[in-house]
Amino acid sequence: MENNKSSFVKRLYIYQRERFPFAGYIILIGVFTFSAASYSRICRGEVGFIDWKNYLIGVITTFSLFFLVRIFDEFKDKEDDAKYRKYLPVPRGLISLKELSAIGVAVASVQLFVILFFQQEMIVLYGVVMTYLLLMRVEFFVPKWLKNNQLIYVASHMIIIPLIDVYASGLDWFLEGADAPIGLLFFFAVSFMNGIVLEFGRKIKPPESEEEGVLSYTKYFGTKKAVWVWISVLSATLFLSLVTSYYASYGLIAYYFFGSVFLVCLVPSFLFLRSPGSKSAKYIEHASSLWTVFMYLGLGGIPMLSKLIL
Repeated sequence: MENNKSSFVKRLYIYQRERFPFAGYIILIGVFTFSAASYSRICRGEVGFIDWKNYLIGVITTFSLFFLVRIFDEFKDKEDDAKYRKYLPVPRGLISLKELSAIGVAVASVQLFVILFFQQEMIVLYGVVMTYLLLMRVEFFVPKWLKNNQLIYVASHMIIIPLIDVYASGLDWFLEGADAPIGLLFFFAVSFMNGIVLEFGRKIKPPESEEEGVLSYTKYFGTKKAVWVWISVLSATLFLSLVTSYYASYGLIAYYFFGSVFLVCLVPSFLFLRSPGSKSAKYIEHASSLWTVFMYLGLGGIPMLSKLIL
């Protein structure tokens, strides 16, 4: 246990740096929210972007929702962390679950206040996301079954990403009282698959980096098969991104863009297959993040910025 007498603010700073770096995530989630609202707007044939006040409120909400996912995971994983990952902030005593619980309540309270004060209509979509998040917190009341069915477990938890995307895109269509464009279904599917890409990408490890009691997909599938599974997931996401682009009428330039990003992101996987090591495994993790960022930029961010600037 860590004998930590530092102030709460300092300990919270260390916690977020290790488990949910605010600076990096606010940029990624800002792109995520901008892309979802932009794609919806482009698909509906609307001119310009949504009201910037609504966008900023949306970023605050989506960012804090993902932060709640992180906090809930600390509770969900507390037993395994205490047994196998004593180096993490909670088991080593940097911050307690009681403190994280208080932070979670404060975050949810701020979300409710902001939505009810500025965007009352969005309380419906927010309620859907929070209901699912709370179900995740209790592992859908079947924790042992989910733990014994790892792929179903992962899929059930990744659904939270497209659900938050529903909220983010709703900053356009829902607030406007319009029907959601059909292309959003494929956009949400891309979001789901992006989550799988990230999940698999960060848990591909060389044999010497495996930890007892800690899930990795190289341990689950085997070292080389795990990489081919990651490549397959990446390929499926590419296909969905092309269909999503079709519904937004982006044309060939989008296909070339996503195809090029796909080829660049494949390189680390073949490096790992040739020589499994910590460095090549880290490259796969970085490629997963790069892929996700460029998916959102390409599907909504860049097309909207080009319309606003040109």
